[in-house]
Amino acid sequence: MARPRERKLNSEHERERSEFDQRVLDIRRTARVVAGGRRFSFRAAVVVGNRKGRIGFGIGKGVDVSTAVEKAVHKAKKELINIPLTKIFSIPHGVRGKVSAARVMLKPAAEGRGLMAGGPIRAIADLAGIKNLTAKILGRTPNKLNNAKAAMEALKKLKGFV
Repeated sequence: MARPRERKLNSEHERERSEFDQRVLDIRRTARVVAGGRRFSFRAAVVVGNRKGRIGFGIGKGVDVSTAVEKAVHKAKKELINIPLTKIFSIPHGVRGKVSAARVMLKPAAEGRGLMAGGPIRAIADLAGIKNLTAKILGRTPNKLNNAKAAMEALKKLKGFV
């Protein structure tokens, strides 16, 4: 009776655990019309963060969902920003961000209040390591991408305690 071959994983084939967590905000199927009909592709919006004050947002497009997500993660890691956090894991001061019609407002919250934010802002704050925050989407758009971009713009404006 033949024994099944044991499979050894080389160090180059092993997948290392990344320091960043990721969350997919949005996946859309897009289509372009060609001679034979419609050709579909996918767009993914992803947020990556280490829950210690580093956060990035990226958009990727690909033939299938996994390719789009992979590209989005790669772009998000290239666009990382550092966020100053207070001792109570909040932001140091209130900020606003605006992209297109999307406007967001972020305000620090007292210890124990938690994340009072919805939609993409909640995902971004969670992955950034912000535990106490009050946020409001003020804009006239339900567009997740623009709201996420506006939240990132607001976080870029933060100044730490010096």
